[in-house]
Amino acid sequence: MVSELHADVVVVGFGAAGACAAIEAARAGAEVVLVDRFTGGGATRLSGGVVYAGGGTSVQRAAGVDDSTEAMRAYLAEEVGDAVSAETLTRFCADSPAMIGWLSELGVPFESSLCPYKTSYPSNRHYLYYSGSESAGGFRDAARPAPRGHRVRGRGTSGSVLFEVLERAVEAHGVRVLRQTRVRDLVQNADGTVTGIECDTLLDAPARVRSGHARLSKLAAKPGLYVPKLSRALHARVEKLESRHATPVRLHARRGVVLASGGFVANREMMREHAPDYRGGLPLGTRGDDGTSIRLGQRAGAAVAHLDRVSAWRFITPPSALLGGLLVDEHGHRICDESRYGAALGQAMIERNGGKGWLLVDAELRKRARRQIGSQTVWFQRLQALYLLGRGRVSAPTVRGVAARAGIAPDGLQATVDAATTAARSGAPDETGKPVEFAQPPATGPFSLIDISIKPSQVYPCPMLTLGGLAVDEETGRVSGDDGAPVPGLYAAGRSAVGICSRSYVSGLSLADCVFSGRRSGAHAAADGAGDEGTGRRSRAHK
Repeated sequence: MVSELHADVVVVGFGAAGACAAIEAARAGAEVVLVDRFTGGGATRLSGGVVYAGGGTSVQRAAGVDDSTEAMRAYLAEEVGDAVSAETLTRFCADSPAMIGWLSELGVPFESSLCPYKTSYPSNRHYLYYSGSESAGGFRDAARPAPRGHRVRGRGTSGSVLFEVLERAVEAHGVRVLRQTRVRDLVQNADGTVTGIECDTLLDAPARVRSGHARLSKLAAKPGLYVPKLSRALHARVEKLESRHATPVRLHARRGVVLASGGFVANREMMREHAPDYRGGLPLGTRGDDGTSIRLGQRAGAAVAHLDRVSAWRFITPPSALLGGLLVDEHGHRICDESRYGAALGQAMIERNGGKGWLLVDAELRKRARRQIGSQTVWFQRLQALYLLGRGRVSAPTVRGVAARAGIAPDGLQATVDAATTAARSGAPDETGKPVEFAQPPATGPFSLIDISIKPSQVYPCPMLTLGGLAVDEETGRVSGDDGAPVPGLYAAGRSAVGICSRSYVSGLSLADCVFSGRRSGAHAAADGAGDEGTGRRSRAHK
C-alpha cells in the first residue's frame, strides 16, 4: 500500500539549497514538505561554511574593506565565463550584501576579523579572507581585489554551524521534513507536468532501524569523507536497511517540485561518463551526491550542461610562505601562477600534466613555512603541511640535484629558477603573471621538491566536487527541457543545477549559489500553479 501526502511545494534534498528553497516557499505562503534520504545537512554540513559575498556587505564594512558590486562582478566575470548570463551575474553581485543580511537575520554568525595573509582556509582567529584568485596576477588588473570569503563563525570547518541555523529556520517556518526518505521517481501528468515524487521511507520502520540508519549514514559522511572505502562499506549497510524496511510513499505537489539533492561526485558511473580525467581525488560530499536530482530531471525530459566541469583542489597554503615556491611539471617548466586559487592549480595539473606537479622551495622558505604551521592552520591543514614539508619531499644541495632525485628534467628546472630570479630582481611579475609580493625564487640550498601530484592519499587528498547540472531558467530556477521549453512544475537549485560556479569554483561560491538559487526556486515554485494536483504517472523515460 502506498501512503499519500500532499503539499504545495515539495523540495528534494536538505542541504543549503533545499533549506533556502523551503524557507522562501514557506514565506510565500506555501505548504512545504522537504525530503532527505539521510538526516539532513548533505555537503553543506561537511563544508568549510564559506559564503562568497561582496559589494560592500555588512561584514566587509565592519572590517574596513572597500568593495563594490562593479569590482565583484568584474572579477567573477573572469571566473564564471558563460556559465550564466551577464544579467544573472550582475543580479547575483548586486544581491550579495542583502544575501549576507538575510542569512544573518536567520541567525548565521559572521565575523569581520580579516585574515592578514593569503590562505586556502583561515584559522579560527579569522573569518573574512581572500577566498579566490582576486589578488593573483591578471585578476587584479581586471578588478580591484577585495576579501569576499565570509566564513561562518565556528571552530574547525564551520559548515555544520551554517546548516544548524538553516535547519532551525526551516522548522521555525513550519516546513515538514521527511528524513530517511529516498526519492525514486517523479510523478508527471499526461502533458508532462511534474506533480509530485515517489519515495521509499523509513518513517514507519522500527526505532532501532531508524537510529541505525542515521548513525551509519553520519559515519559514512564523516569520517567516511576522508576514508572512501569506509564510506562505501557503511553505505552498503545503509542501503540494506533501506531495502528491508522502507515503505512507499507518494508526495503530491500542487505547485511545484524543487530538486536540490546535490551533484554526482559520489556516482562513479556518471564521473566516468562525464569527467573521466578526474580520478584519484576525494569525493567532496556525501553518498547522497549520487546525481539523483540530475537523473530524475533527465528522465522528465530536462536538459543538462557543464557535467564535465569538476573542481579539483590542490592547495599549497597554508602555510602562506609556500606561495613563494615554484610549481613545475616533469620537464621543470612552470605550471601556473602559484598565487591562484587551489582549484585553478588542480585544473591546470589535471588537464595539462596528467595530475602531476612538484613545488620547488629552498631552505629559507621551508623554515618560514614550518614556523607558520602553528598559527595559520586548522587541524587537517596542519597534518597536510607537516606531511608535505616532511615525508612528501625530496632534497638535494643543488637545483639540478633535487631535480634528478625527483625524476624531473634538471636543465629545465634550472632554467625555470633562473627566469624566476631574473623577474624578481627586475621587480616585475614573472612569466606566469605571479605578483612580485608573492615571489621568492629559490636561492639557498638544500632545495626541496614537494610532490603535490593528484593521487589517492588519506594524508594529502585532492577534494573534488561536480559543478554542472540541470539547465534552468535563470529568472525562476525552472528546469529547461531538451527543446528549450520549461518542464512544467519542476525546479532545481544548488549543485543539481547549472549555476554561478558551474564553470569555475572559488571557496564560498557554491554555498553562495545554493542560497541564491535555492531562494529563487523556492519563491517561484510557491507562486507556480502549474503543478495542479491530480492523477499522475511516473516519469516517461527509462531509469
